Amino acid sequence: MKIQWKKLIISIAVPLAVGGLSALLTKNGMQSFETISKPPLSPPAWIFPVVWTVIYVLMGAACYIVWTTQQKEQNALFYYGIQLFFNFFWSIIFFNIKNYLFAFIWLLMLLAAIIAATVKFFQTKRSAGYLMIPYIIWVTFAGYLNLGIYLLNR
Repeated sequence: MKIQWKKLIISIAVPLAVGGLSALLTKNGMQSFETISKPPLSPPAWIFPVVWTVIYVLMGAACYIVWTTQQKEQNALFYYGIQLFFNFFWSIIFFNIKNYLFAFIWLLMLLAAIIAATVKFFQTKRSAGYLMIPYIIWVTFAGYLNLGIYLLNR
């Protein structure tokens, strides 16, 4: 199978741009993140951009696989777009608005959207679904952190 470079670059650039713009819009909120109480197992702040970058690249690769597969599961890329929407706004709700409870609820909707996209990706091409699993794990962990922060800082 020949790599379609333009589609691959677009597929990886889109989630990186979504994450990058969201991070840019929330950079001031990250400063106050250092001062709030966090639950056990909270990683240092520098871990977040590293993990998110890896996850965005994996998401992009999964998207590319689905995009270039002849027989796509209906709506697979639609669900992918929905989860990108929820992903973009979560950090704004959490870091800028600092509404930790609403951010947790939003994160649950994000997780549901990721799972729906992952199921569709698995139905299209198993390798694409597998590439989404680290994202599900990380967002589940983020849910634990988000809920813990809400409970410790209300």
